[in-house]
Amino acid sequence: MPTYANTVPVMERHRFDVASLDRYLAQHLDAYRGGLEVRQFDSGHSNPTFFVSADMADGTRKDFVLRKKPPGRLVASAHQVGREFRVISALADTGVPVARARLLCTDDPVIGQMFYLMDAVPGRILIDASMPDQTPAERAAIFDSMNDVLARLHKIDPVKVGLADYGRTGHYIARQLTRWSRQYAELKTEEIAAMDKLSAWLPEHIPAEDPTGIVHGDYRLGNLIVHPSEPRIVAVLDWELSTLGHPLCDIAYNCLGYHLVEPPHGFATVNFRQLGLPTEEEYVAAYCRRMGRDSIPHWNYYLAFSLFRLAAIAQGVYRRGLQGNSSNPESVKMSRAARERAELAWSLVA
Repeated sequence: MPTYANTVPVMERHRFDVASLDRYLAQHLDAYRGGLEVRQFDSGHSNPTFFVSADMADGTRKDFVLRKKPPGRLVASAHQVGREFRVISALADTGVPVARARLLCTDDPVIGQMFYLMDAVPGRILIDASMPDQTPAERAAIFDSMNDVLARLHKIDPVKVGLADYGRTGHYIARQLTRWSRQYAELKTEEIAAMDKLSAWLPEHIPAEDPTGIVHGDYRLGNLIVHPSEPRIVAVLDWELSTLGHPLCDIAYNCLGYHLVEPPHGFATVNFRQLGLPTEEEYVAAYCRRMGRDSIPHWNYYLAFSLFRLAAIAQGVYRRGLQGNSSNPESVKMSRAARERAELAWSLVA
C-alpha cells in the first residue's frame, strides 16, 4: 500500500471502527470491493484526515482521502466537513482544480463523526515555500500557478455553480470579525493585548469596497497539491473555512508568508531573487492583472484582518491541544503563534 507523503498509522485518539466503514462503503461507494486499508495524514490541525486504499470492481486498487470531524466537544461553527464536500463538488467542472468528491456520510455512528470521501490526487505538497528541491524557474512557476488558481476561484459566479446560498452576501469582514472575536473569547487561555486592540480597531476601519465571491479561507502553499513532476497546481485542499466572502481577504491571507518569519509557512527573510520567488509586490500585481484591477487599496488592513483570523485560529488549535482533540501534537505550541500573529497584525495598522 502506498503511504503517500506524511502518513502514519492511525493515531490512538482518532481510531475508529474500520469494519463499520467497510460495511458503509460496500453499500454506498460505487464499485467498492473491500480490502480496506487506512492510514492517517500527520498534518491537519482541525479535521483529522486519512489515506484510504481499497479494491475496486475492475481489479485495481484505488486511493481515497477521508476527512472527518474530530472527536470531543466542538465549537458549533467549526469543522464543517459537509461544507467542504459541497464546495469541492460544486467546483468539479470549473477551472479550479479540486479532488473528485465521492460521498458524504452524516450518520455519526458509522465511524463516530461525520465524514466525506474524495479521490486521492497524486502529487506533492510543498509546505516549505523555499522549496529546496526545486529550481528557481520551478519555484517561480509554482507561485504563479498558485496565484492563477486563486484568481480563477475569485472569478467564479457562485450562482452559476450552485453556491448562491453558500454564505451571506456583503459585510463579510464585519461578520468574520464578530465570529473570530467571539471564538477567540470562548477559547482564550491568557491575555493578549494586541488581540484586544485589534478587536476594537478593525471593525471601525473596514474598507468601503465590499465585493462578494467564493473564498477559500486558508489558501496557502501547504494546502495545494503540486503535479508530481510539473510546476503547477493540480488540487486545492482543506476547504473548511470556505464561504461567500471578500476576495481581497483571500489574497491577503495568501500573502501572509511574506510577513511571517518562522518556517515553513513564513518566508519574510528569504532571498527572493536567489530562490526565483516573486516579491509580495510582484505577486499582488500578478493577481491584480488577472482580476483586472489596478491595485489593492488598504492592503495592510487586509493583512491585519487575516493575521487576526489566524491568531484566533491558532488559539483554537492550542485550546484543542490542551483538551487532547487536535490531530497535531505540535498544537500545544500554538499559544505563542497566536500572540506573535496578533502583535504583527497590530504593528501593520497601529
